Amino acid sequence: MAAAKLTPLGMAVLELLHERPMHPYEMAQLMRERYVDARVKLRAGSLYHTVERLQGTGYVEVVDTRRDGRRPERTVYGMTAAGRDAFEQRGRELLGDLEQEYPAYLSGLAVVDELGPDIAISELEHRVMRLRAAVASDQAVVDGLRADGTPEVYWLDWRFAAARRAFELTWTEQLLDELRAGRLRFPDCKPKLSLIAKEDNERATN
Repeated sequence: MAAAKLTPLGMAVLELLHERPMHPYEMAQLMRERYVDARVKLRAGSLYHTVERLQGTGYVEVVDTRRDGRRPERTVYGMTAAGRDAFEQRGRELLGDLEQEYPAYLSGLAVVDELGPDIAISELEHRVMRLRAAVASDQAVVDGLRADGTPEVYWLDWRFAAARRAFELTWTEQLLDELRAGRLRFPDCKPKLSLIAKEDNERATN
């Protein structure tokens, strides 16, 4: 029977359990503090389900139960030797192998010619505004990590994500410049008026 493939959230759980045994609530807190939710989809329900799944595959095991005051009893999990082996193997694959990814932005860029220049420009302007805010937020996080003296090897994932967003912003700004200047041509299609422009014209005539 083939070993279960570790999901990104499963990897994040085992990453924490490398440090020490934890209960899922503590895992969720640390993941948010360390911005793990920037690279994996983190929900309380999915986290508990992932921990149960890891226990079912023998990658984690119950090592203790704790009760803090009147709070419900919490189950503490630790990583098994099998979990450590699976974590290392999957980590090697994620770091060294090329896996096909399907960013939604690529699908949007593929239909620019159908949408036409007006709609494309309007939507890309919205994207640029959001990207600028995200890049500024990334920089604030990076500045904070450096000020705290957190070793950079601990946040290489965040550094990569921030660099990718910065690249996407620069690339999209250049695309917008090409569209506005008419350097990016739309052959085999008539100029299309965006819904926004149509609404503006209707307001002007009423």
